[in-house]
Amino acid sequence: MRKKKPFLAIVLTGFLLAGGYFVAQEYGLFDPASGAAQPPKLAEGIDDGDGQAGGELEGDVPGAGNSNAGGGISVPDPDGGSDNKSTDKPAETNKPKPTATTTPGTGNTPGASGEEGISRGENGDIAVIAEPHSATALVNPFNKLPEDYEPDDLVYPDVKFIFSEKVEKRMLRKEAAEALEKLFAGAEEDGIYLAGVSAYRSHATQTKLFDRYVKRDGYEKARTYSALPGTSEHETGLAVDLSGSDGSCAAADCFGDTKEAAWLAKHASEYGFIIRYPKGKDEITGYQYEPWHLRYVGAELAGELASSGLTLEEYYNAVPVTK
Repeated sequence: MRKKKPFLAIVLTGFLLAGGYFVAQEYGLFDPASGAAQPPKLAEGIDDGDGQAGGELEGDVPGAGNSNAGGGISVPDPDGGSDNKSTDKPAETNKPKPTATTTPGTGNTPGASGEEGISRGENGDIAVIAEPHSATALVNPFNKLPEDYEPDDLVYPDVKFIFSEKVEKRMLRKEAAEALEKLFAGAEEDGIYLAGVSAYRSHATQTKLFDRYVKRDGYEKARTYSALPGTSEHETGLAVDLSGSDGSCAAADCFGDTKEAAWLAKHASEYGFIIRYPKGKDEITGYQYEPWHLRYVGAELAGELASSGLTLEEYYNAVPVTK
């Protein structure tokens, strides 16, 4: 009797190779037109295999500042050689203020939003936040943390993460950590079990990450999916990415269809958190819909944002200029 094992092995190998091709094509790892490998799309806070923090997937960010495109320099020179001076806070209002900022190259001139101290990115302006410790600070592609900013009250929240190591991405500022512990407890009471994916990311880590992408893809391409150092909310120690307790759909679009995401959308504000990048607001926030990315802003502001449906940019009248 003839043996058929070699034939079966060849058939099975063919199926595996074909399956691998379609998986790679589906996830953007292979360009069928050119045959070239493509870099995977990274979402905010997802690990990229280096044991630290991963990249961020942004929408189109208008204006690139005074950048040295493709030069491997992570942060554009914002002030063009002029001295930075803090501007006044936004005009008096009943809403919390996002803190004063310095608008590079404009001295004490109000930011492009029409409110003092907030940049909308007109002409590529990037403002430096003068009070980065504020829980309500506006951090986005046009309002960045100071180069030397580092939270001084980072702790490890007593909640489950999808990894066991005690590394920086497990940390949050004390107030946010305590609020997160209460959020996890409240979720469990409703039969919802969560896990942390990524929290704090140091300025050094974000700089290293962004520079690596610049070297790989060039400055302009890197800007389309990774935040400039200082403009990532993870650097505040107030942002955290969450998933279900089993880690499935961690920092992935499919998380939006889970019961965990539905619970967070309904209840996160009760604990002082907001879904920072909501659906349909990518042109305003500069980021795609990220149901997993929570930002701590305090119970009062979180409640108002949740009830109004506004983003931080809309709340502070700092919607980015589009070109």
